[in-house]
Amino acid sequence: MLENREEELTTVRVQDPRVQNEGSWNSYVDYKIFLHTNSKAFTAKTSCVRRRYREFVWLRRQLQRNAGLVPVPELPGKSTFFVGSTDEFIEKRRQGLQQFLEKVVQNVVLLSDSRLHLFLQSQLSVPEIEACVQGQGSLTVTEAILHYAMSNCGWVQEEESRPALLLGGDLQGSYAGLGSPQGPSCLETFPHWSDFGMEDSHSDSLDAPAERETQ
Repeated sequence: MLENREEELTTVRVQDPRVQNEGSWNSYVDYKIFLHTNSKAFTAKTSCVRRRYREFVWLRRQLQRNAGLVPVPELPGKSTFFVGSTDEFIEKRRQGLQQFLEKVVQNVVLLSDSRLHLFLQSQLSVPEIEACVQGQGSLTVTEAILHYAMSNCGWVQEEESRPALLLGGDLQGSYAGLGSPQGPSCLETFPHWSDFGMEDSHSDSLDAPAERETQ
């Protein structure tokens, strides 16, 4: 007899964009990434993190580097300038980031990259992700994800945060998160962004849309 095998499904949503450091020169927008799955490829079946655009740029670069000839989906924001309101720009980017992740999580080759899993299921920074993948910290990739999932501090983070900007927040508050960026990481001290080719730029800053670079 053939066994009834449950179909593997993965839902990923990019939502709830928020302005961080509003009013300062280094303000930026980050996005909530909610993932729910029954796939055995993922360590945690439900996760929620916040990421900014430049972290997506880093992720795509690493995926392409490790995927060989397998094409990696494009990110939004290829045009140099965007004419329109800030809300329109952020919503357009949010939609593009969700489409990017939806395609990525359906690709078996890309799913084999540990950096993707730490990006989606932990709140580790880029340098911390690199350190964890390279075995330079006290936690393995699986341990880092499970620690974040079990800490359950994201609910506190959600309650204490006061969104300056909410767009696409259809699940706002429903999946507040399963961990805290304040929790232990794979690395006690870690390199600067520039060590990973991710020097601080204004790609996700809040300048006027018509003047903002989007790459």
